[in-house]
Amino acid sequence: MTNLELPPILFGTSGLGNLYVALSDTDKKDIVAECIRHSKKPVVFDSAGKYGAGLALESLGKCLRRLRVAPDEVLISNKLGWLRTELTTSEPTFEPGVWKELQYDARQKISYDGILECFEQGNMLLNGYQAQLVSVHDPDEYLAGAADQADKEQRYRDILGAYSALAELKESGKVKAVGIGSKDWRVIERISRDVQLDWVMIANSMTVHSHPRELVIFMKKLESSGVAIINSAVFNGGFLTGSDYYNYQAVDPENHAALYRWRTAFDQLCLAYQLRPAEVAAYFGLKAPGVKSIALNTTNPKRVADNIAMAAVKIPPEFWRVMRTQGLMDESYPYEYLNED
Repeated sequence: MTNLELPPILFGTSGLGNLYVALSDTDKKDIVAECIRHSKKPVVFDSAGKYGAGLALESLGKCLRRLRVAPDEVLISNKLGWLRTELTTSEPTFEPGVWKELQYDARQKISYDGILECFEQGNMLLNGYQAQLVSVHDPDEYLAGAADQADKEQRYRDILGAYSALAELKESGKVKAVGIGSKDWRVIERISRDVQLDWVMIANSMTVHSHPRELVIFMKKLESSGVAIINSAVFNGGFLTGSDYYNYQAVDPENHAALYRWRTAFDQLCLAYQLRPAEVAAYFGLKAPGVKSIALNTTNPKRVADNIAMAAVKIPPEFWRVMRTQGLMDESYPYEYLNED
């Protein structure tokens, strides 16, 4: 097990891959520059071949090169399993409607050889920088795509093969730590029984809006075994901070009325306590059991400093009591995790 030291805030790079909106090269450089400026070294960036079909990796590498950032001043996480491919349709075939103005497509490639191919391509796109934290990305989606039970069992063997390759990369000193990134925490739980992981990234699952008791129990187990937890998408894909995407799926008030009612009540409570919804969501995500870091992403360079500052925000205990009273959070959630250290 690797003793992985991580800062409270990691910088997600999906925005560099044109998530929801296509950013200019100047905006991307300014975002990366602000991350470097306001952080202790090494600065940790989380990326993936899936983000913009490799555009996020490519943009990050270009920005770091233009800013003349030394390789040892950054620690890059590359979630592997999606390979950049030629774009032969009007828009990418993966997650249509989410990524903007892409020049490439991507396909999932999870296996011993496939994960190594993704690793090599990722480092090439990083333009001289090397990913030191590696993982299998979206194994839940890979399993969900199985045609039948036999195919599902083979796909799970593919995942285990991918982890054999990652273990070899770690043993050879090419990477520092091996983890997993998944939206379905139950897949993380299953894989963690078969693979020795240094860290896990849980996406969309442990937020102020959604925090199932079973996940809390699993996170406590990871904490006791020394596995670092990175909490990602603590805004539920932007919905908690005002967007019309929930967990990266478009939503609207007519068809998702309960979601919007919850957000309205949450926003009103935050206003009453002079708190920003983003601050509360970040606090909750960072204080969850075993969490070492939260990954925050922005498309606005002016928000980088604010994102970092959210790690130090104080939330009064009575706020959480009112959250319970109004039915805005699960009453069984361990209250002690929300107390100040």
